[in-house]
Amino acid sequence: MSEASKKYDLEERTAKFGENVIKFCKELSKSIITDPLVSQLVRCSTSVGANYCEADDAESGKDFKHKIGICKKEARESKHFLRMLATACPGQKEKIKVIWTEAKELNLIFNSIYQKMGKLT
Repeated sequence: MSEASKKYDLEERTAKFGENVIKFCKELSKSIITDPLVSQLVRCSTSVGANYCEADDAESGKDFKHKIGICKKEARESKHFLRMLATACPGQKEKIKVIWTEAKELNLIFNSIYQKMGKLT
């Protein structure tokens, strides 16, 4: 698989996003502040890929759009918890910025797919 096709393989890209979040979170110091933020971030960031897999196997156009909508929301939620972690762990801001940028790009990709699906009822 070429580097260009890897970049646009959403199943792989969303899986890598979740893996990168897990690896990053394992590096963070545990505290009463970071523990719940990390827990929420891991849940929403890994949910992006899980829901994309479900969308890929959707039973209808409406089901596909719904799952893509969840991907979009989970990517956006990931951005939120990354922002909170940047406040809680200011020394990690550069690493967080890289992961946040990927969450933003995924959110934009899924938003575009969702919008292109139009209204399905």
